[in-house]
Amino acid sequence: MAGPETVALAAQAHALLLGRAATVATAESLTGGLIGAAITCVPGVSATFRGGVVSYATDAKRDVLGVPGELLAEHGAVHPDVALAMAKGVRRVLWATFGLAVTGVAGPDSQDGRPPGTVFAAVAGPGHWSTVVELRLTGDRGEIREKTVDQALSLLLCSVAKTTLK
Repeated sequence: MAGPETVALAAQAHALLLGRAATVATAESLTGGLIGAAITCVPGVSATFRGGVVSYATDAKRDVLGVPGELLAEHGAVHPDVALAMAKGVRRVLWATFGLAVTGVAGPDSQDGRPPGTVFAAVAGPGHWSTVVELRLTGDRGEIREKTVDQALSLLLCSVAKTTLK
């Protein structure tokens, strides 16, 4: 269950989206649906949350979200361009104003040559607007996943606030 700070971030995102008549969809890898779970703790969120795709497997990123297979083959699943493609893909698949995506390494082992705590979060929005951030998180597997949720929701808040909607 999401903690109070996480639910507060989700509530702020919902209020901002609602005020802008916008929606969001999530594409999650290392968090396994925790972002969607946090968002759905907020009453009335069905007005702004379109749904989510938990694309834990690399082929799900390719086949469901449309992440280019060549990108995955060359760089692996933990890469900024993969996060961005996931955000664009979930936005398209679920017809959302914004797509929010995370991919990374929760640990305990490295993946794709990246150490635990390496996370890429991306938001894709209207027009061709998008942003990707790299997070270097510390802690055990659970802490990295929880911190990813909070950081992703914060990125969504900032992104929605500065994007011009038509």
